[in-house]
Amino acid sequence: MSAGTVVEGVATPAARGRGSGLFRAFWRWHFYASFLVVPVLLILATTGLIYLFRFQLEPVLHADLMKVDHAAGLVAQPYSAQLDAVQRALPDATVVSMTEPSGPDRSTVFSVDTAAGPRDVFVDPYEGTVLGSLNPDTTLSGGAILLHGELMAGRVGDFVIEVAACWAIVMALTGYYLFVRGRVARARRRAAGAAGAVLRSRHGRTGAILGVGLLFLIVSGLPWTGFWGAKTQEFATSHGTSFWGADPGALSKPTSTLDESLPHSHTVPWGLGNTEVPRSNPQDGRRSVATVDTAIEVGQRNGLQRPMTVALPADSEGVFSAIGYAFSDPGKERTLHVDQYGGRVVSTYGYSDYPALAKVVAQGIALHEGRRLGLLNFWLTTAFCLGVMFMCVSGPLMWWRRRPKTKALGAPRGRLPLRATPALAVLVVALALFLPLFGITLAAVLLLDQLVLRRVGALRAWFNVAR
Repeated sequence: MSAGTVVEGVATPAARGRGSGLFRAFWRWHFYASFLVVPVLLILATTGLIYLFRFQLEPVLHADLMKVDHAAGLVAQPYSAQLDAVQRALPDATVVSMTEPSGPDRSTVFSVDTAAGPRDVFVDPYEGTVLGSLNPDTTLSGGAILLHGELMAGRVGDFVIEVAACWAIVMALTGYYLFVRGRVARARRRAAGAAGAVLRSRHGRTGAILGVGLLFLIVSGLPWTGFWGAKTQEFATSHGTSFWGADPGALSKPTSTLDESLPHSHTVPWGLGNTEVPRSNPQDGRRSVATVDTAIEVGQRNGLQRPMTVALPADSEGVFSAIGYAFSDPGKERTLHVDQYGGRVVSTYGYSDYPALAKVVAQGIALHEGRRLGLLNFWLTTAFCLGVMFMCVSGPLMWWRRRPKTKALGAPRGRLPLRATPALAVLVVALALFLPLFGITLAAVLLLDQLVLRRVGALRAWFNVAR
C-alpha cells in the first residue's frame, strides 16, 4: 500500500483498544516510509506505464521513421541490401544489430554505434532507403527506461530505487495490518459522513488489492538492482546456479556478451543477458559467405520466434547471433550463433539450457513487464500502474486535508513493541538480513531517532516522537 491510510494524523477508536501500541507504531512507520517510497513509486508507475505502451506510443510519435507504406505486391529487399544502405548513409558508424520489422507496415531497425553515441537507423524494407535515425535514449520510452532503472542518476539513482523498494515492502505489510485493524473505524467515519472518509476508504481498498501485486513487482525487480541483485548473483554463482544463462560457447573463448553488443532499445531476453558469444573460424574461408539474411534463414529453419534480432559480427572472428525473443513466452527464448564463413550453427542456447533460478527469474520478468499472459497481463499491469499512481496522490492528499494547524508534521505517535512481540522482532531482523539496504537504512533511522530527535525539543515536537 502507499502513503495513505496512516497519514490522517488522528487516532481512531480501533487504535485505542487492544493492540493500540502496535497499530500506532505501524501507522507511524507507514507514514514515514511514504516520504521516500511515494515519489519513487510514482516515477516507477508512470515510467512503467509508458514502457508498457511503447509499441503503441513510439510509432505515433515517430511515424515518419517507424511506419512505411505497404502496397499489395511489394516485396521486401534483402536485409543485406538494407544493411548496405545504412552503411552508405553512415559510413563512419559501426552497425551492431538488425531487428526485423514487427509488421508489414513497419520499418527495419539497425542499431549503430557512432562517435556521438548509439543510434537507431530506420530503413524502408520495400524501397531499401534510409528513413532517418534517432538516439534511443532520447525517445519517450527510452527516457522512461532510464528513469525506471536508475532515475537518470547512475549508481546513486539505482541505490535510491533499491532503498525505496525495500521500504515499499514495509509500507505494504504495515498497510495491510492497518487496513484490517482499522476497518471498523473507517466504517463509522463513512456512516457519519466525516470529511475525507470516502477517500480514506478508497485508498485502503485500492491498497488492499494492489499490495500483493506491489510485493510481486518489487521481488521480481530486485534482480535488476545494483546491490541486492549483484550480491545475490554472486552468491548464486558460488553455489552452482545463476540468475541468467551462461552459454559455454563453441569454438573458442567468448569475445563479448550479448547485452554488451546490443543497445537497450533491442532487448536481449533476460536469461541470455550475459550469454557468452563464440567466435567464427576465419580459416573456414578467406571472405564472409554468410550474411544477415543467412542468419535469419537459419533462425527461421530452426524455429526461432519472430521478429528476430541479429547481432552482427564485430570482426573477422565474430558470429551472427540470431536472437528469437519470445515476447509472451520466455520458454521459447533461444539464440543461434551462426558462423560468418560457413553459415553453420556453431552453438545454440535457450530457455531449456538456463539454470533453474534463471528460468524462474525469466518468467518473473515477463510478468513484471506485463507480457507473460498476453492481453490479460497487459491490462492488469496497466490497471496496477494507474492504481499505484492513485495511491501516491491520495495518500499525501489525505495528509494535507488533515494536517495539524500547529508547527508539526502530524505524524502518528507510536513505538514498535519489539520486546512484547518477539515474532515482530524476528520479522524485522529477517527482513533486514534479506534486504541489507533496508537493514542499513533502518539502523540509520533508529540511530537518528535515539541520538537526535529525542534529544532536541523542537525536533521531538515536529516529528511527534514518543519519549
